[in-house]
Amino acid sequence: MTGDIVVERGGGLATVTLSRPEKLNALTLEMRTELRDAFRDFSTDPEVRAVLLRAEGRAFCAGADITTMGKDDVWGDRARLWRAHQMILAIYNCEKPVVAAVRGPAVGIGLSIALACDVVIASQTAQLGQVFRRIGLAPDGGAAFFLQNLIGRQRATDLAFTARMVPAEEALGLGLVSQVHPDAALDRAAHAYAEDLASGPTLALAGAKRLMRAAMQPALESFLDTEAVIQGQIIKSADHAEGIDAFLNRREPRFRGV
Repeated sequence: MTGDIVVERGGGLATVTLSRPEKLNALTLEMRTELRDAFRDFSTDPEVRAVLLRAEGRAFCAGADITTMGKDDVWGDRARLWRAHQMILAIYNCEKPVVAAVRGPAVGIGLSIALACDVVIASQTAQLGQVFRRIGLAPDGGAAFFLQNLIGRQRATDLAFTARMVPAEEALGLGLVSQVHPDAALDRAAHAYAEDLASGPTLALAGAKRLMRAAMQPALESFLDTEAVIQGQIIKSADHAEGIDAFLNRREPRFRGV
């Protein structure tokens, strides 16, 4: 582990903490791999009966570490997206119930990580957003899959088109989160919820989770294959390069449609 992902186990509960608060927990490639490996391990560990995913600091996750984007050739970009997909699938397909505790911004693939969990518990400071438009990309990390299944095509498309941030109470009304708590109470509430799952009938909860997954169409794996093709076409565009440069230089992007 790099130290940016911290895993603790006890009483049947595994707690995973994103621990890069100085960068708003923006994901590095190493963090993606560590999250993938941790959630794969939880699936086969009989001592783990539920998982709590949380973050240090004032943000859940600001998305990918954008300072490393746009510097690879097409094969490097594909490898980056592949790692993201493997991470999302490991969280989504974990055999144990997974609860996300979201404080502050959860944007880009940070939102995808939260929505890949079974239940999202938010603080009143939570802000959820699909901000890929701002850097000239389509949503990735399964975001379109999760959003359309949760809130329907029109609302999901609106969030992708506008890149607007959704505050906690609106997210609760839309069905993007299950509960909203005062900021100071978030960790206690999420931990209590996850602890209750860890003491529950593990096989029955896993069965309920599989049934919920089976009711979603298409399968996430098939969707991610399509996402990889589309994103692979966009990621080398001039607009994406412009979006990255604008973000790093703190200016408004000037997109040209190419």
